[in-house]
Amino acid sequence: MSLRDPRRQKQLQKLIEKLGLLENDPIQWSLLDRALTHPTFSPDNYEQLEFVGDAVIRVATAQLLFKTYPESSVGELSAIRSVLVSDRALARIADSYGLERYLLVAPSAAKDSTGQQSRLAESLEAVVGALYLSCHDLTLVNPWLVPQLLDLAQEVRRDPAHQNYKAALQAWTQAQYKTLPEYRIEDTQPHPQHPSWQDTPQSQQLSEHRYQAEVWLKGQILGQGRGRSIKAAEKAAAEAAFLKLQAATSVES
Repeated sequence: MSLRDPRRQKQLQKLIEKLGLLENDPIQWSLLDRALTHPTFSPDNYEQLEFVGDAVIRVATAQLLFKTYPESSVGELSAIRSVLVSDRALARIADSYGLERYLLVAPSAAKDSTGQQSRLAESLEAVVGALYLSCHDLTLVNPWLVPQLLDLAQEVRRDPAHQNYKAALQAWTQAQYKTLPEYRIEDTQPHPQHPSWQDTPQSQQLSEHRYQAEVWLKGQILGQGRGRSIKAAEKAAAEAAFLKLQAATSVES
């Protein structure tokens, strides 16, 4: 059934064409309209559809990775998936289809450039949710979403630095031990009053490896890493731990 507003109907039909779908596909236009309505614009917005779409995207991504990389370990697949379902990746897909042009949003929110990535990712999830609920399967989702996910997966495989090792390590420890790894941080930068602090501009004194992180599990250290920030140090420690576990798993198998 078409929307009451012919202008909005025509607008959404253009989006459907971009997705490579057909106008006579079993699309519930009211759901698609709602999927592209920001909470600042109307109480009848995309939040619940976003919830559905998030789960659907995870299923579609898991199926794709399972079929494409059957030789990969669960940990590696988890690392790749965590990148593919991130706001950054989903916003990139949404932007490739010009999704923001179809999003109804209050002017105040539209001016918030810092929230653009979240808006794009959320609206993409909502669109996926709307199309899934239109036919209760992936018929209207896979044709345009899977090729995008596959391209991103191949990028991640070519450059492992893009993988989210913290998420992958967390997925592994939860699967194996039903617990999370613990990160311990040490600030190795001397205090300005410390004798080792030289009388030069502070910007010249900051080390690229100021923070040292250790990741622990069940009383044992899994890996260490250093970085300019706490986040970077934790990422380095998680990568060291994850790769160590991967190597151990390969030897055992």
